[in-house]
Amino acid sequence: QVQLVESGGGLVQAGGSLRLSCAASGRTFSRRIMGWFRRAPGKEREFAAGISWSGGRTWYADSVKGRFTISRDNAKNTMYLQMNSLKPEDTAVYYCAADRYGVYSDYPYRSSADFGSWGQGTQVTVSS
Repeated sequence: QVQLVESGGGLVQAGGSLRLSCAASGRTFSRRIMGWFRRAPGKEREFAAGISWSGGRTWYADSVKGRFTISRDNAKNTMYLQMNSLKPEDTAVYYCAADRYGVYSDYPYRSSADFGSWGQGTQVTVSS
């Protein structure tokens, strides 16, 4: 298990950018797949982006592909989500998550069931 803390959320106008960070504690961060999920008002939590243990493989939901970039720095135990060209429909609470397996995988997990550690979330609001 790892403990996760998100930061970087806020209010931005449509077309703007934000960078979210996820700081992890614990010694197993570097061997885990990491992901960003989001929950919009009145909707269920959904997958947004994932990254392999090494950072060499990334994958995205179609709704954010080409606008969001996920990255990680294992030396700093930190993951990032660069969000550009933001739209009002990107408004949500964003959560970072670590996989429950910790086996140096690059499998493109998208289901929340494959993630065992979660942050508390950070609010992103995009105004039109």
